[in-house]
Amino acid sequence: MLPPLDDTVLLNLQEAYKRSDGITTDTRTAGPGQLFFALKGENFNGNEYALQALNAGCYAAVVDDAALAKEADHRFILVPNALQALQSLAQWHRRQWSCPVIGLTGSNGKTTTKELIKCVLDSGFNHVHATHGNLNNEIGVPLTLLSCTEEPDVAIIEMGANAQKEIALLASIAEPTIGLITNIGRAHLEGFGGKEGVLKGKGELFDFFRESMNPYVVFVHAADAKLMQISKDLDRLTYGISDLAPFVCEVISESKFSWMDLNGQKHGPVTVQIAGQHNRENILSAIAIGLHLGISSIECSTAIERYFPTNNRSQWHQTKSNRVLLDAYNANPSSMHAAFETFQKEANTEGHSAGLCIIGDMGELGTFAENAHAEILDAAIQRGFEVVTVGPLFAKAATQSAAQDVTVFLSTALAFSHFEQHPPSHRRILLKGSRSIALETLLKVL
Repeated sequence: MLPPLDDTVLLNLQEAYKRSDGITTDTRTAGPGQLFFALKGENFNGNEYALQALNAGCYAAVVDDAALAKEADHRFILVPNALQALQSLAQWHRRQWSCPVIGLTGSNGKTTTKELIKCVLDSGFNHVHATHGNLNNEIGVPLTLLSCTEEPDVAIIEMGANAQKEIALLASIAEPTIGLITNIGRAHLEGFGGKEGVLKGKGELFDFFRESMNPYVVFVHAADAKLMQISKDLDRLTYGISDLAPFVCEVISESKFSWMDLNGQKHGPVTVQIAGQHNRENILSAIAIGLHLGISSIECSTAIERYFPTNNRSQWHQTKSNRVLLDAYNANPSSMHAAFETFQKEANTEGHSAGLCIIGDMGELGTFAENAHAEILDAAIQRGFEVVTVGPLFAKAATQSAAQDVTVFLSTALAFSHFEQHPPSHRRILLKGSRSIALETLLKVL
């Protein structure tokens, strides 16, 4: 939970925010009229840049270093902790709204689902405010709220976490009225302390609603046993299976399907730009929330067909020589298995050779990393892919594997050089790895 801030300090912050032209935490982008918050990190101290921000034209600087806050200079606002001050201001600002606020988290698919929900809701609302990019942490959530100076029709707040108690904090700041957990997978195992820790950590969003005194509703995919279990005592709307609409009633291909609405009306087939069962689940989440908030079934179908993914998430690319599924924004064991399932259905279609699977190291797995990389490498081999690994963790897994036909590169740069000299042709190719591996750079040579 967010610690309370002294009323006088909070009032000063409110007045400064009202008079400012927005919030900034970075002097490199600070400009006239903004309110600067001097945040701290492992390798920086924002207090050291407060005067620079003021010289750049900022209206005021919120600092937690008493040496800077001289009585003669009212441009400095002294607070006990600049980050908590930012969060408290954001919480106050959120409480000025009466609109629906959607809070969503999950191990995989958060950003894609957020974008899908926005795309659907844009069909019926003039002002849908949503998290920009992946600004979903203890800094990003407050900045998302404060960047919307006028009350929106609907707000969509994405919440990310690497450890327990982080979702609880973000929920206490954003105070959502609608909740969604996309799934519970094996992501950020190092910070959460294992699979049970992930379940508990992501479940903190539902815990927030249990303690809420305000009307709320949570959306739960009925086919997900874990989510059904941790939401069983909540006011929930379920979806995703044949007797709980909306649900997928016919799958024509990995990117084409039909769905059934709340009235038993079939829609489709619709053609979407994101493939796979996991993305159909993300789409259904957006449709379910859209229908709840008054978007028609036809508008939902039109919106999801219009949606195009960005930021290297589940994107099919047609290069000069190959068809590439680029899913290199993030990776963990759960999302790897889902990507394999989606990719194999197209890669192994008649007339095509076995898919070329280029997989990069998965991050933030801690002590689970060695076993997880061995598991994923074995899964790729068992599916019959031609496997290329990138990164030291998969390289180690490959040396311990009985398989002899895995091509190993310690870095993306080495893989780039190889494919530059030996480019594949007329192949179906999967690029899947964590952000730090930057597999998207290989598109130029594929």
